[in-house]
Amino acid sequence: MHKDDSYPEEVTGPASVPQALRRVLGLVVSGAATNRAEIARRSGLARSTVGQQVDHLVGTGILEEIESRRSVRGRPPRVLTISPQAGTVAAVDVDTSESQVAIADLTRRIIAHETVGVRIDAGPQAVLDAVAERLQSLLEKHRRDPSRMREVVVGLPGPVDFQQGCAVQPTGMPGWDGYPVAEHLQEVLHAPVVVDNDVNLMALGEVTQGRMETPLLCLKISTGIGSGLITAGSDVYRGADGAAGDIGHIRAIGGGNILCACGNVGCVGALASHRAVLRGLGIPESTDDDPLHGTHELARRIAAGDPTALHAVRQAATEIGEVVAMLVHMFNPRTLVLAGPLSELRDDLVSAVRAAVYQRALPLATRKLTITATQLKSASGLHGGIALATQDVFSPAGIARLLADVPGPDR
Repeated sequence: MHKDDSYPEEVTGPASVPQALRRVLGLVVSGAATNRAEIARRSGLARSTVGQQVDHLVGTGILEEIESRRSVRGRPPRVLTISPQAGTVAAVDVDTSESQVAIADLTRRIIAHETVGVRIDAGPQAVLDAVAERLQSLLEKHRRDPSRMREVVVGLPGPVDFQQGCAVQPTGMPGWDGYPVAEHLQEVLHAPVVVDNDVNLMALGEVTQGRMETPLLCLKISTGIGSGLITAGSDVYRGADGAAGDIGHIRAIGGGNILCACGNVGCVGALASHRAVLRGLGIPESTDDDPLHGTHELARRIAAGDPTALHAVRQAATEIGEVVAMLVHMFNPRTLVLAGPLSELRDDLVSAVRAAVYQRALPLATRKLTITATQLKSASGLHGGIALATQDVFSPAGIARLLADVPGPDR
């Protein structure tokens, strides 16, 4: 019998049961084995032991065994996959005017998503309580067991302490600095909670769902300007203190004396963000009837070919492109994705950024670079949150937690 070098020899007796369960589930999750025979061959476990563990994982709703869709003669082979009922993960994308929430199964299939219309300046308690209430409502509506909520991932529009689960010195987020976001939601939802920067999750969503090549740099041009970097190993680069990617506070070449919310002058975010463009055109960001009034009005003017609006967007894109050219030299990404409201306005933003980058950066750094607008639009952060949650659930430590509440099979 073939023994996979990554596994020790089979151990007999009761102590081997959790280890065997982890081996079987780990092989299915990784895609290294899709049926019982492959599991036995790759793990070195006896076929009887494999059968016992698989039957148990199927019986407890972690795995399911279905007929393959491949066209073969005779009886179709049966394959093992993660069961849609194995658990639920949730993603929360907090933004200035509203938040997006979604629940998904462990195969990353989104079950439902909704918008929570509470502004970020209402404070963390108001936003998080509304988000938690909506997630609980979605679980109940779609008959998902709350006790099988495996992880909740929250994206915040500012620097984040990933280990502590809180925002760190964010601008435009009164009351959020140091607020225990992860702890707050964990107490309400009784599930592990991870907090990350929203653009990190958007970048991860573009890689996992949009299938973009890495290294990938994602820019969100919204109230401010932020970026997220996914390395060639598909890891999120967060920096030492969670401040990586906060590029909106880099001084723009044409920044002048424009005051930024951070207290400095000339920041590219104060000059070229979505908010800055609206301010320059005299368009209110929101009204009582429409929290996204500014986005809708600017889109209307662009679609109508308003020359003033077109010039404002192209000028902002040029300023952003100058900063992006520097980032391209620093990180040499394979893909640059532009996201946020401005990226959805025809091709003006993408074209102007592309022109600035190719003009300022050397050919060595741009010869294989793809610059594009997001294909996932406002859903990229949710997809990234779901991807991060499932990565955690199916990590070695996550699998151990997943199986901790599953009683072992009878010997």
